[in-house]
Amino acid sequence: MAANSCAVLLQVTKCTFQRPSLPPKIEHSRNPLSSTFKPLLRELDHFPNISVDVPKAIKETSFKLLDAFVDFIYEFVDQPLLPSQNNFAPVEEIGEATTVRIVEGKIPDDFPDGVYVRNGPNPLFGGLKSTKSIFGESSHMWVEGEGMLHALYLKKDSSRKKWKTWYKNKHVQTDTYNMEKDRTKPGFLPAIQGDSPAILFSYLLNVLRFGVIDKYLSNTNVFEHANKYYSIAENHMPQEIDIHSLQTLGNWNFPSGSWNRPFTSHPKKAPGTGELVIVGIDAKKPYFELGVISADGKKMVHKADLMFDRCAVCHEIGVTQRYNVIMNFPLTIDISRLVLGGQLMRFEKDAYARIGILPRYGDANSIKWFEVDPCCVFHVINCFEHNDEVVVRACRARQSVIPGPSSSVNQLEKFFKWIKRETSSIDDGSEFTKESTFPRVCEWRLNMKTGEVKEKKNLSGDEFAMEFPIINEKFTGFSNKFAYLQVVELKEVSGSGYTRFGGLAKLHFEEKKASTDEEDELVKAEYHMFPKDTFCSGASFVPKPGGIDEDDGWIITFTHNENENISQVCIIDAKKFTDAPVAIITLSSRVPYGFHGAFMPLES
Repeated sequence: MAANSCAVLLQVTKCTFQRPSLPPKIEHSRNPLSSTFKPLLRELDHFPNISVDVPKAIKETSFKLLDAFVDFIYEFVDQPLLPSQNNFAPVEEIGEATTVRIVEGKIPDDFPDGVYVRNGPNPLFGGLKSTKSIFGESSHMWVEGEGMLHALYLKKDSSRKKWKTWYKNKHVQTDTYNMEKDRTKPGFLPAIQGDSPAILFSYLLNVLRFGVIDKYLSNTNVFEHANKYYSIAENHMPQEIDIHSLQTLGNWNFPSGSWNRPFTSHPKKAPGTGELVIVGIDAKKPYFELGVISADGKKMVHKADLMFDRCAVCHEIGVTQRYNVIMNFPLTIDISRLVLGGQLMRFEKDAYARIGILPRYGDANSIKWFEVDPCCVFHVINCFEHNDEVVVRACRARQSVIPGPSSSVNQLEKFFKWIKRETSSIDDGSEFTKESTFPRVCEWRLNMKTGEVKEKKNLSGDEFAMEFPIINEKFTGFSNKFAYLQVVELKEVSGSGYTRFGGLAKLHFEEKKASTDEEDELVKAEYHMFPKDTFCSGASFVPKPGGIDEDDGWIITFTHNENENISQVCIIDAKKFTDAPVAIITLSSRVPYGFHGAFMPLES
């Protein structure tokens, strides 16, 4: 599922660029790919380093020659979109916010004032640009598009009787976004999927021309910490956002260089303290570091190298009252593998998988590891302590669909046949099926005293595949009764080639599904399915002010009707989950499918 990566491909002072006559110097943190540049050079017999101090005129000439070389050698080509993929296509910024109207129902009187904002990829310059060259082909994936925020603002008037709602969108203006937009044409060469020589030369040419290995995406998630708001993806530092205007304020600067790499798109607030727990991966040692940021966001109170022996992709972590929960699964990044002609990112189905339980301020020596069956987990639902056990619930697939089959441009037709299940394998012999690649809800119970692992691989059943879980965040780190997930379209195995979500599920963890004996272990599920050809993204739970029960609140989500080409926001009562939405708000422009959303309560 392409969307499941949430741009896992990955995301310092604010910089503003004019159209450069030479590569600007960007003070950037390492990321899982850019930090591999030096070892990559060693692998490739020491290509020249651009940091050599030479006269400005020579630098300018060299840059122009490199640009001319790329223009001559490389051809940018758009990847075609099927009709069923139209809402994955990018949109333009609308400029000023526009008032929108409620077309069905009524926003509840006790719904909080705030902004519902969702992040997602929105590629520049017409969409997905792949390249052809003498080095081979490389392709740009939808999940790599520059981040765009889509925000619906909801506010009652001074009399608290009438709602005002307005919509705005805006690109996240990272350093590399500004650099490429100023060029008015594609500049960065795609460097994730395709022929190995093409990817390697893309890395080198991107660094030589722009000073970084790839674009800073900032397209996956949005979060708040210490009353500041951030956009994030895993190949760069979070970008601070003015939540009212959506203006990008710059990179999050950590004091005194206390953190020099990006971090997970899903940082977690520690229960009780409000500290922010983060992890960051790198393609060279140290492969995996954990940090704890103070509740006021001003200092790093703890940092530890967890001494990994590989670069394991870790899109999300978990927290409990006392512990951090680390997912070390066999989806790996390996630059040496790429140099030898293999994939940069690969799911190693025969490699080990383990979950680590780490005291909040622990180090590598204090992790207790639990071996589990190899699988792929992008999203954790929740973690909590129960007696001697740490309970971990997550969305689990037997293997990763990322990076999927070989993705050079001329294999697009094979890719669609693979999605449609007209073939079960691609050239490398890997087998991909609905059962192995579409996730189900699972549970691990890890006994901290005995080391025993109790695993339930499928709590949700086979009726639907589910992803992008959310809960009432007041229960993060504590035992919770409910989770809400986006339901994969029933026809997805024969449709678009990108994952779409045709509904929502509410799981009741403390109630069993009433059915046959063989389903006794399944939990109760309720479904809210959208009309035909209508799909959702970025669902978020909005707690009811003063609510008592865990499910006192609403689910809010962007939806798009592909037949009518209309984008809306639906508000669903979490207690009356199967009922019609309490309000449907029609937006002024199309909202493409994206990744994660959040509701930010705002002061009046």
